[in-house]
Amino acid sequence: MSSQHTVIVGGSSGIGLATARHLLASGARVTITGRDETRLAEARRQLGAEAQAVSMDAAAADALPAQFAQIGKFDHLVLALGSGKGVGPFATVSLADVKLGFEEKVYAHFATAQAALPFLNPTGSITFVSAVSAQAAVPGTAGIGAANAAVAALVPILARELKPLRVNGVSPGVIDTPWWDAFPEEQKQTMFEDFAARTPVGRVGRPEDVAQAIAFLISDDFMTAQMLICDGGLRLSV
Repeated sequence: MSSQHTVIVGGSSGIGLATARHLLASGARVTITGRDETRLAEARRQLGAEAQAVSMDAAAADALPAQFAQIGKFDHLVLALGSGKGVGPFATVSLADVKLGFEEKVYAHFATAQAALPFLNPTGSITFVSAVSAQAAVPGTAGIGAANAAVAALVPILARELKPLRVNGVSPGVIDTPWWDAFPEEQKQTMFEDFAARTPVGRVGRPEDVAQAIAFLISDDFMTAQMLICDGGLRLSV
């Protein structure tokens, strides 16, 4: 891994940033991208001078080829793009909100992976970040669960179509990241306590938990077409 270059799209916070830290600690080259330039600059400051940072809005598909050309050739792509859209009871959730969730999650993953292909090492890898809502039948998550399931469906198809490029995915459970900051702090902590009580390992996840799973998929060159669920067992009890 020490001589290989990983690009992490959505690397300025949460799981993406934790993955960048983990890979840098192993001696890998890392470039992070993000659409918020202030947050991207702060992430690079935290990571240190060895990390590179490129401004990139994964939703702006037309600009992606030029942005990857700026990065140049690299070995591994991690797509850590999230969306909180599409949550709510099926009977009342807004279709516009569900569509936005697909744009932020599915279309962004699809377009970014597509734009990266000419620059990716053909014996490297792509790792998609989905979510456990794709596997757990939780009422109120039909919209967001469908988007995450669509991302997960790309993994086996692209593993065959793009071979020998390896394509895998990680499906995180409840992870303490800025994704949850939309909730008031007291409500967030109450939800975390509830999830922790229902999770076999007895806690919610940390970004570093998922970063280790991603690093494993990158480093093991016999792993492809796998969706690794990293949820502490939460899906067994929700």
